[in-house]
Order: sequence, then C-alpha cells, then structure tokens
Amino acid sequence: MQTAFLDSSKLDEAAEYLKSGEVVAFPTETVYGLGADATNEKAVRKIFEAKGRPSDNPLIIHVASVDQLERYVETVPAIAREVISHFWPGPCTLVLNKKGPIASSVTGGLETIGVRMPSHPVALALIEKAGVPLAAPSANSSGKPSPTTALHVKRDLEGKIKAIVDGGTTGVGLESTVLDLTDPKKPTILRPGGVTLEELEAVLGQVWLDPHLRDDAAVPKSPGMKYKHYSPEKPVWVLPESIDRSRAVLEQLEKEGEKVGVLASDQWLEQLKSDQRKSCSLGNENMPQQAAARLFSSLRALDDEAVSVILVEPYEKKGIGTAYMNRLEKAASRIL
Repeated sequence: MQTAFLDSSKLDEAAEYLKSGEVVAFPTETVYGLGADATNEKAVRKIFEAKGRPSDNPLIIHVASVDQLERYVETVPAIAREVISHFWPGPCTLVLNKKGPIASSVTGGLETIGVRMPSHPVALALIEKAGVPLAAPSANSSGKPSPTTALHVKRDLEGKIKAIVDGGTTGVGLESTVLDLTDPKKPTILRPGGVTLEELEAVLGQVWLDPHLRDDAAVPKSPGMKYKHYSPEKPVWVLPESIDRSRAVLEQLEKEGEKVGVLASDQWLEQLKSDQRKSCSLGNENMPQQAAARLFSSLRALDDEAVSVILVEPYEKKGIGTAYMNRLEKAASRIL
C-alpha cells in the first residue's frame, strides 16, 4: 500500500479514506494518532495490524463534541461534566461505561470505553468531516517512542496505512491523562499525562492513582499501559538524581568503551560537558513541560546516532514530571 502524505488543507480526502474503512494518521495536541472509524470493526483491526499492537490492548476514541460523546456512553455523570468543562477539548481521556455501535476490538473486551476530545484544530476538523468517532492510539510501531511529527509516523508506518496528515510538531508531546470515572465517587488516574494530578485535584478534590502506578506487579487497566512502551532500539538508562553521581556513571561507561548519548536539561548538559558527546536538550530544568514535549522526539534522534546507550535525566514526579517519568521508566532498560 502506498501511503499518501497530506497537508492539513486536504482533510476532505483524509475523511473520505476514514469513511471507506481505511486508517489515517493525524496530529493531536499530545502525539500523532492512528485513526480509524471506531464503529467499523474491520477498520479498527487495521490499526492493530499496522502497529503490531496486541488485540487485548484497548483503544481511546476521539470525538468532536459532547453530543457525540453521549452517543457512545451510558451516561455522563456530573463529575465527568465538571472535568469536561475545565479540560475539554484537551489531553484528558475519560473512562465511562460504553453503549452504542462501537467496534468490540476498541474496548478489548471491556464494558468501559476511553473517550477524549482533542484540542488540535486539525484533529477536530477531521473528526467532524468523517462524521464518526475515531479510534486512535499513538501512530507508531507498537513499543516504540510515540510520534510527535508526521515524519516520525512515516518512518514507522509508511506502506502500512492509507494516509498521514501533516499538522506540524505536537505541543504536549506525551499522551493524554486517562481518568476512570466509572465510580463517580472515586475518580482514578489510570495513566498520567497532559492534565496533571494537581490540576484535577484543584477541580475535583481527592483523585486516586491506579495501583499499578505505584506497584509494578499490579495489572494496569488503561490503554497504552499494559505492555512495554516507548523504547528506542538503543538501551535507555535513567540517570541518578544527583548530577555528581550521573557524571560518574557517564565517565565510567566511556572508560569501558561505550558510546554514550545524553538526553538532559541545558543545565545538566553544561555540567556534563555534553559538547564532547552526542546529546539532546530537554530545555530548562525548571520547565518540565519542555522535557515532556521533547522526550519522545529526542529518544528517536539519539537512537539514530552512533551511540550504544542513551542516558536520560530524571525529573521530579510532580506535575507534568509524573507523566514524563512514567514514560521514561517504561522506555528504560535500567534505572540507576
């Protein structure tokens, strides 16, 4: 299959592909999504085939309005409407009880469904033109770093999908927060993401964390969290929080003949004398949103360099740093 590379002026063409049961990659404010008509079983199965994604791993559907949401869930409780009023459109997925003609492979056999309304204008316009909700995981080969540009998608999936809509570089850079509201009295984060725990608690009061976020032995319930994810080909090591210990690790590896790539803040790169080796900047160490936005693209960039190991700076697990560390630790083969 030849993959069409479309700019955002050709959304009518992309929408026709979706209506005919094809798979189209498109930009969202988080990462690029791999979209198909969520009501078409054959179309949704093409997502799993293109990604090489396990079929028991559920997908998030993307809608363009609250009216569209109401067609596919049993009810929208008051707490969900509160979240919607503050965070939609945006990077927050709500898990609710499903109804309606959603393809069974979207939910992975569950009676619940994850739904969000993206804030990217291209994504919203495409959903509206297609006239159906779009099932859309990240548009990468399963297990690889999520794509934040159309070229990342092309590299992973060219020839496997019908089209890629180029909407530029994504903003948030990490996937949406997944918030389980099936028990309205116990809102629970299943996956940290672009909307933080602190932001949710400012609106809802207490918000719980799914046990697997604290205990690796627990079984995750969220889309995109059940299997190893986000890993480049080269091994990824998470550095110690101490810059001195991290410098010692780096120097020891280089004494052993390793070709080290470094992904860190500007401040750390300066102290690690990063001009002597392959490196990528996560931005200002006091602006973790920059690190979140750059993580996946930088892992891909260093993976393309002549390095044997990628060392990455950790961030404090608060605010968007929680989501950053969640993705980094899933990508890592070693945490120092």
